[in-house]
Amino acid sequence: MLNRKLQNILITGGAGFIGSNFIHYLFNESSSGNEAFKDSGFTGKVVNVDCLTYAGNLESLSDIKKKYGNSRYYFEKVDICDRKQIERILKQYEIDTIIHFAAESHVDRSILGPEAFIKTNVMGTFTLLDCARNYWKKEDGSIRDDVLFHHISTDEVYGSLGETGYFLETTPYDPRSPYSSSKASSDHLVNAYFHTYGLPTTLSNCTNNYGPYQFPEKLLPLMISNIKDGKNLPVYGDGKNIRDWIYVEDHNRGVWQIVNKAPAGTKWNLGGENEWENIKLLNTVIDLTSKELDKDTEEVRKTITYVKDRPGHDRRYAIDCTKAKNELGWERKMTFNEGLLATIKWYLSNTEWIENIKSGAYKDWINKNYESR
Repeated sequence: MLNRKLQNILITGGAGFIGSNFIHYLFNESSSGNEAFKDSGFTGKVVNVDCLTYAGNLESLSDIKKKYGNSRYYFEKVDICDRKQIERILKQYEIDTIIHFAAESHVDRSILGPEAFIKTNVMGTFTLLDCARNYWKKEDGSIRDDVLFHHISTDEVYGSLGETGYFLETTPYDPRSPYSSSKASSDHLVNAYFHTYGLPTTLSNCTNNYGPYQFPEKLLPLMISNIKDGKNLPVYGDGKNIRDWIYVEDHNRGVWQIVNKAPAGTKWNLGGENEWENIKLLNTVIDLTSKELDKDTEEVRKTITYVKDRPGHDRRYAIDCTKAKNELGWERKMTFNEGLLATIKWYLSNTEWIENIKSGAYKDWINKNYESR
């Protein structure tokens, strides 16, 4: 029987795309406005630790700060590699649960500058694990059983699939990029801390997320913005690379079910069961976005531009999430058509949020609205 508190939760990377959506979910403030996602039942406190690199934006949580700031929601501008600060935060807020979203995650950036990915994804995860182990250690040297470290990972650690087959929780790791290699390393560290030290851990590997608050360099927000602005729509290689897409709140609801229900030492795949060739997805985005903007669809389609393929570009990802469905009772609530249209409408309606990131103005907003150490 599980004996977890889940009352004082440390969220790393909570100012990023998936992390900020998770915090909205915890506080029953669905970023999509979809009532189906307002069911977390969480009544405790959240400490958001984020060092606010290029992808971290606290504007995404302005409503949470206004409603819950300094009563149930706290922000700490801290690098997860800073052991002294992490130790302070664990003690100050009496943390009993860590949900680790923080990561450098842009594959292109990892190819250009891999060092930052090793530092954050490997050394940052190690620092969190080691600080948690020491803080949660009892006098007899054993680890408390009412705590949990949950690690968010990616399907990219499994490598590339052919035309058939799916990634299972037992699929051997075969990462191909500096990003996926760094995430694979962090996964192994999490497992090592469970087996070696008895640290209660769970781990989830997820497919491509989409939804509100995603950094504008990523595929869907980039294409939506470029269609609106009349810019070219760049596509790697032949455009036939296949990805599985899941709405971010469906993913986060799965994470919450793992944290609440899954035994320590277990690993879970969370997927959308929703595979799309990049070029077919782009054409669908063009159709829906053009309609929203009252643009000529065929004229927009002419702006598709094929560019040189990314080095080591994996051909296909697809996850088998049968285990999560059968053992946790988790399932997707958002259909892809509903989720994609909601996502397009969100980015078209929140152009100021996008422009603040592109211009760097969000940093001024953060300095005016948040105190940081």
